[in-house]
Amino acid sequence: MKKIAIALAAGLGLAVAADAQAQGNYPQRPITMVVPFAAGGPTDVIARIVGEHMSHTLGQQIVVENVAGAGGTTGITRASQAQPDGYTIMMGHMGTHGAAPALYPNLKYDPAKDFAPVGLAAGTPILIVARKDFPANDLKGFVEYMKTNGDKVNMAHAGVGSVSHMTGIFFNSVIKAKPTMVSYSGTGPALNDLMGNTVDFMTDQIVNVAPQIQGGNIKAFAIATPVRSPVLPNVPTTKEAGLDGYEVSAWNAVFAPKGTSPEIVKKLNDALVKALADENTKKRLLDLGGVIPSDAERSPEALQKLVETEVARWTPVLKAAGTKAQ
Repeated sequence: MKKIAIALAAGLGLAVAADAQAQGNYPQRPITMVVPFAAGGPTDVIARIVGEHMSHTLGQQIVVENVAGAGGTTGITRASQAQPDGYTIMMGHMGTHGAAPALYPNLKYDPAKDFAPVGLAAGTPILIVARKDFPANDLKGFVEYMKTNGDKVNMAHAGVGSVSHMTGIFFNSVIKAKPTMVSYSGTGPALNDLMGNTVDFMTDQIVNVAPQIQGGNIKAFAIATPVRSPVLPNVPTTKEAGLDGYEVSAWNAVFAPKGTSPEIVKKLNDALVKALADENTKKRLLDLGGVIPSDAERSPEALQKLVETEVARWTPVLKAAGTKAQ
């Protein structure tokens, strides 16, 4: 029995040593980054920009896999159940790791407990935009119009759980209006109808709407950030435009499955931090209208706190609106 115990202990020791060596040599093969939305959207674009530079640092390619569905929760659920070996990571965002618990009663993951946070990748400011011939010409006039004619106004969004849906509900709660919500299968169709004057307004990420604002296809009332965006310098902030209480920015962040070793998380975070410090990567993100997180916002600990804060922020807003995903 003593010999068996010694042999088992020796075997366990070898296994632990092998695992430690594997972590020390990580990564030894390509890494899959699950993006829980279709290719071409803001989260996908940010993942590809950041992942490209991370690949150089890690010495292995980061391959983006788009797994869309259920407001991003399909892809995140799959990725959360992957082996915690660092070879499957994911790009989550404000919806998948902030709003999802309130929208999906049967959600198969807990954003605050079932992941190893790696780091914040980029923020994407929200704008309040309307069809180009909407009667109001500034945010103050728009809010006044909404308060008296809100039930006649149509608000477009890209589907329950999308950023445009969540931020639209938040906007309506701040100004205490109840427009008719018009749901689409994505941002593209919603924007097309906004430009075609079929719907009246929406709130969405700068990455999606900036080209249409610059082209004069839609009008922008305000950007919901503390400072103006260099991409749209003539668009005032909500505070400048006279609306307090509506400051919101979407965000994207890298996560690994729960149980991923601290050593691997550190390597991934180091690669992400180097990507965000790279001038070319920064320029590509800034040209989209993205916001680069500060040094203090880039750590796993900061991301964990952000997730907890976002769940606490969005749950009462969405529940008060009676919103549930079908």
